[in-house]
Amino acid sequence: MTDAYLYAATRTPFGRFGGALAEVRPDDLAAAAVTGVLAKAPGLDPERIGDVVWGCANQAGEDNRNVGRMAVLLAGLPVSVPAVTVNRLCGSSLDAAMQASRTVEAGDADVVLAGGVESMTRAPWVLPKPSRAFPAGNTTAVSTTLGWRLVNERMPAEWTVSLGEANEQLGERFGIGRERQDAFAVRSHDLAHAAWEAGFYDDLVTPLEQLARDEGIRPGSSVEKLAGLEPSFRPDGTITAGNASPLNDGASAVLIGSGDAGLGLDPIARFAGRGTYALAPQDFGFAPVEAADRALARAGIGWDDVAAVELNEAFAVQSIACVDAWGVDPEIVNAKGGAIAIGHPLGASGGRVLGTLAHRLRESGDRWGVAAICIGVGQALAVVLENVS
Repeated sequence: MTDAYLYAATRTPFGRFGGALAEVRPDDLAAAAVTGVLAKAPGLDPERIGDVVWGCANQAGEDNRNVGRMAVLLAGLPVSVPAVTVNRLCGSSLDAAMQASRTVEAGDADVVLAGGVESMTRAPWVLPKPSRAFPAGNTTAVSTTLGWRLVNERMPAEWTVSLGEANEQLGERFGIGRERQDAFAVRSHDLAHAAWEAGFYDDLVTPLEQLARDEGIRPGSSVEKLAGLEPSFRPDGTITAGNASPLNDGASAVLIGSGDAGLGLDPIARFAGRGTYALAPQDFGFAPVEAADRALARAGIGWDDVAAVELNEAFAVQSIACVDAWGVDPEIVNAKGGAIAIGHPLGASGGRVLGTLAHRLRESGDRWGVAAICIGVGQALAVVLENVS
């Protein structure tokens, strides 16, 4: 088997729910990410792309089932370039990159493009189709933006609690209070703003006509301001709109190839280990702990070797729980801000954390890093990258 390398990464700016990207279809967002990452490899003949693996958590509307293929066509790539869309909810684009890396390692392709997209603004309402024509009663339209929908009555009630309630339970389990969560959120906004101001994201984000920077970053936030927000899920709860990731629109993409792919540019990082894990659905926020540990074991290293961690911040409480369990220095986690500030368009977030990790390693010169993400319904994914830049 050959090694798989990450050669280039990009993403669109992430827009707020109903914000600057509200008028942009998800397939157009995806096409913009495809075009943006290929612009980093101008010497690559698109005909050489062996496959496109794309992530999307919805696929119920303009995503049009196989939004990866739609993106390839809309981006003007040759019709001979194939594409598949995968769905592992919040981990969809990280799963896409993992599948792409395996494809390269197996020798099935020298070059694979991976990424993901989500327009949570444009996610449609759905109606259950009646089993018989012309039902006499009313029918309720169900939002597909986030969370459970049309739940099977055979599912145990404890599995189908809201994402927020699940993380309130996690906070109780580990004794993680409101002030600590709010402080984590403030840090996310401050670091994201500082990274933009320092130019870190200039080479990592492909600006759009509608939006040039992430729309949700609030550099003037403070623990005192966040303390004034009402709990979102329990009257006496700790989770608020300020210490949880928002709803967002955006896309991300990475270019993956073998060591002799001939892309005309040097690789940034090698895929050294991958991990997948699952817990009970309501415990999804804690699942990255074991997923990352498994990825490290497969890379043959330990946490003492790791210099950079990118953990998607679905909620501050679950991020804190994972960092505590790993026992790593919190300062190496999300040093350029995280999803609480930048945003969490579900299908795009895995590509964001992976691309950010690769660029952090290239900037610092450190060797090892971990990208991890929690996934609704109890799952998590993680990737270990080795800096080769």
